This record gives sequence, structure tokens and C-alpha cells, in this order.
Amino acid sequence: MVRHKHPNGTVYVYRILENCWDPKKKQSRNKQVCIGKLDPDTGELIPSRRLDESRAAVLDSAVTAVTSVSGPGMVLRKIAEDAGLVNILREAFPDSWQSILSLAWYVASTGNALSHAEAWCGNHETPFGDSLCSQRVSELLERMPEDGRQTFFKLWGRQVCERDFLCYDITSVSSYSEQNEYVRMGYNRDGEKLPQVNLAMVYGQKSHLPVTYRVLPGAIPDVKALSALLETFRKLEFPSLHLVMDRGFYSQDNIDRLVERRHNFTIAVPSRLKWVKDEIDRFRGGMHGPDGFRKVGDETLYVHTRMVPWGKERRRCYVQLYFNALRAAEDYDGFTLELLRYREELEQERPVPEHEEAYRRFFACKRTPRRGLKVSYNTGAIEAYRNDYAGFFAILSTKFKDPLEALRVYREKDAVEKCFDDLKNGLDMKRLRVHASGRMKNRMFIQFVSLILTSQIRRTIREKLPSSKYTPKSLLLELESLTTIHYRGKYKDRLTEATKSQREILEAFGVGVQP
Repeated sequence: MVRHKHPNGTVYVYRILENCWDPKKKQSRNKQVCIGKLDPDTGELIPSRRLDESRAAVLDSAVTAVTSVSGPGMVLRKIAEDAGLVNILREAFPDSWQSILSLAWYVASTGNALSHAEAWCGNHETPFGDSLCSQRVSELLERMPEDGRQTFFKLWGRQVCERDFLCYDITSVSSYSEQNEYVRMGYNRDGEKLPQVNLAMVYGQKSHLPVTYRVLPGAIPDVKALSALLETFRKLEFPSLHLVMDRGFYSQDNIDRLVERRHNFTIAVPSRLKWVKDEIDRFRGGMHGPDGFRKVGDETLYVHTRMVPWGKERRRCYVQLYFNALRAAEDYDGFTLELLRYREELEQERPVPEHEEAYRRFFACKRTPRRGLKVSYNTGAIEAYRNDYAGFFAILSTKFKDPLEALRVYREKDAVEKCFDDLKNGLDMKRLRVHASGRMKNRMFIQFVSLILTSQIRRTIREKLPSSKYTPKSLLLELESLTTIHYRGKYKDRLTEATKSQREILEAFGVGVQP
């Protein structure tokens, strides 16, 4: 930069744009542009009015600025507002919703423990607007009220579950805690020999959003957990629902409860049940006729539907039977895994009442004073079952008379398994680190809010960016370089220029950005 003094005494500052050689005059020449003038009293540069604010702020030595990472927050804020999450959190937690949502943003972006949130919240734009130190996070986990969580689930559930199919499943979360009354030994779905809590999750099949969850003691089997969920629905005043569940939740009592409360359901039914085997035996004679032949993609099925009245009210239900010859081999393995699970229940003397029929048919138990309880397999009954019923599976539905429609809806329940995968592998829930049950519930609530955000990101990737290889976390990471410069004083904040990939992401989520 060079300075030129005007005859009136004003000193103007010029920036040299380029230097060049003038061959005619045989001297160096340069092109200059005026960028401002010097204050006669302080000697500081007063930027020219011809400059835009961002360039003027850079040249103004009196201006100080700080930067914050804006990219992830631009997407997360848009999702939270469009989904109604902001308004519902504000109503449920009027004093702490900004902190809760900020921690959910942090977990969705990093998948790290809450104890490391301070640095991330300090340099990212969040609803709270400041860093959240570990002490403040601990205080938040202590004071979040139960009625706040219930208000949230009531409002959120009504909004999401209307006209949707709700997929229901359970996962295990292992823990080393000895002070949490929910942590118990039970069937661990990850194959870990650790005590656990069970996390029951309800997920919208159409909306692709989690609806609600319930924390259960680790020793409660899946079949017993459904009654707790139905009680939760009753307390939250949910409307009549359509639940989609796998066969682990089937029992006579569970179906009776669903029928009594007028909920619709589509559930897989174990083919080992006597009434299901009777249906298979009735179907077997005409099984290979052309009327039952169906092609589902590359899969060949033989199907059969029969309406059966259920319960005292004679509620109309449809039993859908399917036979797949290729599935027969897979059924061998699946049935073997079931037998191993049943044997473990017997050997640990923790029998499940709904499995009594299988215990009687496939096992022999003998107790001696010296060797204690000895459990052995009834190989004859096992082989007979495999030979007669392998390759068959059944679905019971109050809604679908068409067997292929029932099968499609049932198979799409895998969305809840992806939800569990996001929660445990992407959102820091592989291990339960907090000890007290109250803190655990609030910790899981923050994870649940982050799961809503992650689920919506995954859905947008699938619908708007199908050719990309983004995961929710890698998409937010791509936006990390998009920052805002905050000037103190008269100058406006300035967002750095977005790259092509960042613009594509922001457009996919409906976030406007200046060119």
C-alpha cells in the first residue's frame, strides 16, 4: 500500500493492484486503487465507502472479529424447525430446550460423549449460543424433569404417528454400572456377557422418524415388553395405532391386548405354534397350485390367506402363510439359534412362559443331587419339525388381506434396525456410561433427539442426494469449513463462500445461501 497526500492535507491510502514495465518510457508503472484515508487525529485507516462491508472490515484496524463454524448448524436448525422439533422442545423444556438441542446437535455431528461437548459448542453455532462445560451438562442431566420428557413424547408422538405404520423393536445397551436399577443380566443382542438395559424403540415407517422409546430392565424378555409400551401409549393419549413387529413379540396375551385396545397390527408369528402348524398342514395340500404362486422381485413364494376371528369381540384378523423353498436352509440356522437361546434360558433357570411349548417339545430336563440340572435336546422332535415346517413363515394382520402387501409392510420394519445402528454405532450408545437411572434417562433423551435429526438427514440423502456416498456424520463434516465471521462494531457478520458440494447439500435441505 502507498500513501498520497492531497493538496488539502488529506492523506489517501492506495493499494497496488499490479506492476508492469512501460517500454516507451523505460520505467516501471503500477495500477493503484484508493482504499481509504488516514484519520488526521489517530492516523488509523478510514475505509472508503466504495468498498463493501466485508472488505472494509478487513482493512479497518479498529475492528476485531471472531469466527464460528456455521455449516452443520444451518442444516440442523432447518431440520429442527421444519420438523416442529424446536417448538415442541420449547414447550416441554421452557428453561433448558436450547441446551438440550445444542447437545443433540453435538451428538449428531460427532457421535462423541457429552463430556467432550464444551469445545465443540464453543466454536460452533448452536441454539444455546455459548460453550457448555461439563459441569453445566451434569447439572442439565440432573434437573431435566420427567414431566418434560412425557410432554415431549405426547406432542411429538401425536405429530409423527398419525397415518403411519409404527415399527417396534428392542435392543440391548451394555453397562458396567452396579448402581442403576435398570441394569440387569438378560439376553444380550450383541452377544456380550455384560449386564444391560433394554431400549424399546418405536419408529415411523413412512416418516422415517423415531416416535418414542422406553427404557426397560435388562432382564425383561421382548414378549413381556409390549404391555409396557401399550401402557405408555395409553398415558400419552396416542390415537389408534398400527404396530409392525417381529415374532419375538408374539404371545396370545399380547395379541389379546392389541385387539382389546383396537390397535391395528402386523406381526410375524412363530411357525412352531400349534395353531400355525395346523394352518400350514391345511395349506400344504394345495400349496404348489398356480393360485398361490407369486413373484416378489427375484423371490418365488407360495402364499395363502385365511380370515380368522380373534378374541371375544371376534376381531377380524388375516393369517398370511408363505412358503419359500430357498428359505428352508436359512430356517435350519434360525431354528438352531432359537434352540440355543431356549437352552440357555433353561440352564440359567430363567424360563419364559411363552416358550413353554418349545421347552416341552424340544428338550429333556433332568435334575440330580450331584450334577444338578442337565438339559438335553430331543433330536427326534427337532428333526421332525425341520422336515415338516422349514421354509414356512406366517404373518398375522388386522389390516392387510393381501399377503404381498402384508409382507411388504412387515419387511420395511427393518428401518428400526437402521435406527438402532445409528444410535449405537454413530451416536455414542454402544456403552451406557452414566450410573444413576435419572441421569441415564435424560442422557438417552438427548440421544433420542439427536436420532431424530440423524434420521431426517439420512432420509434427505436418500431422496435428494441419492448418488452421493454421504452418511449423516460425513455430510455434517463436509459443512465444517463453512464459517461466519462476526465483526464487533458497525459491520455485519459475513458467511464465508460455500464450495460446490456445500451448496448442493444446503439446497437439498432447503437452506438458502448467498451466491
